Amino acid sequence: MVDMEPLSMRRQKASMWSPASTPSSSASQQQQWGESSGSSNRGGSVLFIASHQDDLEDTAHFKPSNSKLPHRKLPVKKRNKAHKERWLLRHAIGCWPVLLALIVVPLLILEVCNLSQHNPTLPRRLGESGELQLFPENLTERKESNLDNLDMPMRTIAGVREPCLKLLSAAEISNLDFPPPSVSQIKSLSYKKTRPFLDNSGNSSANRGLLFTGNQTMEEREQSFQVTESMEVHCGFCGNEDIFHIEKQDRSFLLGCKAVVTTCNFGGGDDLFQPINMTQASLSKVCYVAFWDKITLEAQALKGRAPDNDRKIGHWRIVVVENLPFNDQRLNGKIPKMLGHRLFVNAKYSIWVDSKSQFRRDPMGVFEAILWRANLTFAISQHGARDNVYDEGAAIVKKHKATPEEVSIQLTQYRNEGFPEKSRFDGHKALAEASVIIREHTPLTNLLMCLWFNEATRFTARDQLSFPYVLKRLDLLHINMFPVCTRKALVNSMGHVRKAKPIDMDTAA
Repeated sequence: MVDMEPLSMRRQKASMWSPASTPSSSASQQQQWGESSGSSNRGGSVLFIASHQDDLEDTAHFKPSNSKLPHRKLPVKKRNKAHKERWLLRHAIGCWPVLLALIVVPLLILEVCNLSQHNPTLPRRLGESGELQLFPENLTERKESNLDNLDMPMRTIAGVREPCLKLLSAAEISNLDFPPPSVSQIKSLSYKKTRPFLDNSGNSSANRGLLFTGNQTMEEREQSFQVTESMEVHCGFCGNEDIFHIEKQDRSFLLGCKAVVTTCNFGGGDDLFQPINMTQASLSKVCYVAFWDKITLEAQALKGRAPDNDRKIGHWRIVVVENLPFNDQRLNGKIPKMLGHRLFVNAKYSIWVDSKSQFRRDPMGVFEAILWRANLTFAISQHGARDNVYDEGAAIVKKHKATPEEVSIQLTQYRNEGFPEKSRFDGHKALAEASVIIREHTPLTNLLMCLWFNEATRFTARDQLSFPYVLKRLDLLHINMFPVCTRKALVNSMGHVRKAKPIDMDTAA
């Protein structure tokens, strides 16, 4: 029967209990407590012990005056402390990846922030209208943050930090002059001028394009890749001077250029960014030419940018082209980009810069660092994301930069000819981004550009698909495929302002 004594009686008994017992009686008592604890499931004495312990806890503030209480709870505390230490140790070992991440992630974020200050490139996205937009939403802020930036981006090679482009000093660049022409396997390269057979169905767009490119057959295409000392190939400007028409005064200016930095803006899609950081000696040796159409001329005039009496805006000589051959402005832009040797017939060197970029280095210093130092004749910016031309085709379709049908036709042709998925060239991937092209105008590099132009006009205007194919087929040039880091050292990327609209061939002049 359970003893149901009042709480006050039990507290009184507890206060009368004295620990001053002999060791034997203490041990006996501890044994009795142990037996009572061991029989906790068998009788009512458990209730008494439990209640007694609870009362002691409830009256922990009460201390008998005649004796010191035994430290029976101390071993339990020690065991609890040891248990906590072991628990903390086990969890610390299990959580070390999280602790490491908490240390590494802030350091990575700090490093990215530091790099972004030297390389101000912000991610791009598609806006609600489907056109390319830039962060921040205010495009003016984005441009102003990058315009006229002269910082040299850095990279780490084998643990050593070095500039992405190693240029000579300004004094050394001022003393540079053009070296003798490079030796080429081709001694004579000429271009077909025969008028093509035109479609009589009334398709003025197709007819105008054929009048410029010529109607190259697949047999002629195959022959153009067979390099001989004397060659004649399709390379635009076929038998009609009214197509891609340039005024006589401008043609005379182009003939006088021995080296040129060139860009183009057809359809009013971009602004004109002034080149920066040139020496006075380079300005006397290198022309700066921007090809515009009337749409761009009018659009820039509305922004207060009109050519002066010398047809110049800042350092750029503005050459207005009439009667463009294609309704696709991207194809029209391939003419100055790829056929500079046909526009500047006396030029020895050229640098192509996309209209979305600002050229920010001395051109003579760039020729020396990119070409002359390595004894090369051609350099182009490498693709930063992919090295597979078939993956690039899928990305182009996904971004709606070309139709699935035209991309499929081109890549099927390349696949049937055995073109590999990952084409390598001199140990580097051959897929080019192609917004910056630096070259010497030799017969072999001129042939490369002609064949590249023919592929771009035969298939799609997305020239990154055709460049590795043409490069692989020629297999004669040793070129500089410079990385994204070097491209950022050469130009400030400003981004496209808007997408250029197609030309209406029925109303175009």
